Amino acid sequence: MKTPKRIEPLIEDGLVDDVIRQLKSGKEATVYVVQCGDEIRCAKIYKEANQRGFHQAVHYTEGRRVKNSRQARAMEKGSRYGRQEQEAAWQHAEVDALYKLAAAGVRVPLPFGFYEGVLLMELVADENGQPAPRLNDLELTQEQAREFHAFLIRQVVLMLCAGIVHGDLSEFNVLVDSRGPVIIDLPQAVDAAANNNASRMLERDVDNLAVYFGQFAPELLATQYGKEIWSIYQKGELLPDTPLTGYYHQIEKNADVRSVMREIDAARDDNAAKLRYQQLKREEGR
Repeated sequence: MKTPKRIEPLIEDGLVDDVIRQLKSGKEATVYVVQCGDEIRCAKIYKEANQRGFHQAVHYTEGRRVKNSRQARAMEKGSRYGRQEQEAAWQHAEVDALYKLAAAGVRVPLPFGFYEGVLLMELVADENGQPAPRLNDLELTQEQAREFHAFLIRQVVLMLCAGIVHGDLSEFNVLVDSRGPVIIDLPQAVDAAANNNASRMLERDVDNLAVYFGQFAPELLATQYGKEIWSIYQKGELLPDTPLTGYYHQIEKNADVRSVMREIDAARDDNAAKLRYQQLKREEGR
């Protein structure tokens, strides 16, 4: 096939030998199957901002770090340079997340490098070497649904332990190879500690999994892993192997009104004493 213009520099630099075929074109990027020496890999070409169906919503980019104050000011102003830097930061978010998650043991495609808006990464393949199917393309048994769901919940925990929430996790961005599910598509990944929307996004990710797998194993629809996982994370007690039940019981305590009023009265009395002292000092100075 004709070599996409964005991949031409990678061929000139010897990083890619040949483009075999287009694998898919989505809202964020177009992915090609490429030959790199003796290996078959993927080349993900990110679409320009005005060509994407998925826009950089503020609740995804909140808390993301930038290189320096000049870059931050330009991005806030929305200048041409700022838009370019914002676009670069959006693309690098997935690259950074892939490297970090792979190191943490999360099943994601292994990244091999990022070159001018093109991400080279592992081709997730089935037992025949063909591109692995997406989760939503499979018909699962009840047992498989339970197994995959349990595995992906543990992957969500591993991601959160690494400080990352996927933010758009569903059956459409999970591939299934001979070893099981592999999580893909992470440009919207958020920093769990720095993004105020992280808890809501994590719950949505987990709820998406429950709804999908609940078609095959209905009991999963009643689980509340999202709330349970975030509650443990907030306490600073979440570990990759933390036992989970799938249920969450929020403990609501009645407010101790008398205690609160005593604190308010004490603060009021303390403030009045300070004011009287200041008045006496002023009178002494006359």
